[in-house]
Amino acid sequence: MVSSDGGGESLRKRRQRNRARLRLATALTVIALVAGALGVLFYELRPVTLRIAVGPPGSDDLKLIQALAQTFVRDRSAVRLTPVTTDGATPSLSAWREGRADLAVTRGDLDLPTDAQAVAILRKNVVTLWALPGRGKKPVAVKSIAELAGRKVGVIGRTPANVKLLHIILAESGVSPDKVQTEQFAVTAIAEMARDEQLSAFLSVGPLDSKITAEAIAATAKARGEPRFLPIDVADSIAKKHPIYDSEEIPGSTFSSAPARPEDKVDTVSINHLIIAKSALSSLDIAQLTRQIFAARQQLARELPIAAKIEAPDTDKAAALPAHSGAAAFIDGTERTFMERNSDYIWGLVVLLSGLGSAGAWFRSYVTRDERAAGARMRDRALALVAKARKAHSLDELDAMQLEIDHILRDMLDCYDDGAIDDLAPFNLVLEQFHHAVADRRQSLTIASGGIAPAHPDALGVPGA
Repeated sequence: MVSSDGGGESLRKRRQRNRARLRLATALTVIALVAGALGVLFYELRPVTLRIAVGPPGSDDLKLIQALAQTFVRDRSAVRLTPVTTDGATPSLSAWREGRADLAVTRGDLDLPTDAQAVAILRKNVVTLWALPGRGKKPVAVKSIAELAGRKVGVIGRTPANVKLLHIILAESGVSPDKVQTEQFAVTAIAEMARDEQLSAFLSVGPLDSKITAEAIAATAKARGEPRFLPIDVADSIAKKHPIYDSEEIPGSTFSSAPARPEDKVDTVSINHLIIAKSALSSLDIAQLTRQIFAARQQLARELPIAAKIEAPDTDKAAALPAHSGAAAFIDGTERTFMERNSDYIWGLVVLLSGLGSAGAWFRSYVTRDERAAGARMRDRALALVAKARKAHSLDELDAMQLEIDHILRDMLDCYDDGAIDDLAPFNLVLEQFHHAVADRRQSLTIASGGIAPAHPDALGVPGA
């Protein structure tokens, strides 16, 4: 008789190794999937910090950006801001161009690159143009822009954009810019400008509630007499020819109510003062930033009135300065959901999981190939025991075969539990034949020895069998 103990022991060791391999493969697969899921989650929830160039120090623009940055940190917003302080709109644009900032607070009429796009309009800057009476017994006052020819205009602010805008206004009003002298003054030199009697008119560019403009008007009025505000009658024409500008009105008593300055509304031109970003900057980040800005606008307006002036940029693709795709998506309500943004990745994950399932099934089949072969050998061994049982010479030999078949049965069930054997029906048929053979042979050996033969299994419980 050949015992199955040695083979069974070897099979059990192989089965243990295979189980270890399967556990390791499963663990690695789960770790990879969890790591991938955590990676996606981290990417979606990570706080993004954007640098924003803004200035000058102490300006309302810087105070507003600092307030927004603090609000975003307090609210644990997805997008954070880090102010990069500059000396004004033009230096901010330079810092942005040089890559020292991701965003910039600047004017829309500066020389912006073609990839510059609007995120949010912080305010509208309007052109205020006024003239003063001359000295002498019969002072000659400038009553219109056309009368500026041959005169000198003081321009508040060092940026070349203000002089450029004055030249556009003069040219559209029929006055050659070459016939008008200009001199620029820093915002800290308003008193010096007011004392300069060579200046016949003054130009300031800023918001309607600009302290700089109001102080300049008051200083020049104190030094030279009550100002006359010059309307820009060609504002609509300028807006059509230069879409970066808009026609606007300065309401009466904007700069002073007693006396009223101006006495009545005055036509003028406005320029957007805004946040810009490069078109290549993440649309998702800009959409989130735009949402945060408008969500914080009303809250900040209680402390900073300038925050109430924040407006949405023009989302028309034909606009002179189009809105960034992320800002436009938020404003137009066309933002894509998480599922829409990541549909390709989700379908890829489904395909990956399907592939992993197939690979897992193949791997399981591969590592259990020895068990399947052993299962086939055990079935063949059990089948051989059927023939051997029919020729057994003693009851002890039958008992030994029964013990061996018990070991085979245990190993077969282990293989079935491990998935190495899918169907036990063939083995059950062999096992049934073995039990019949053992019972028949046991009955024959018992009769031959003169003993009482046990009942055949098929006849158990049947009277007269």
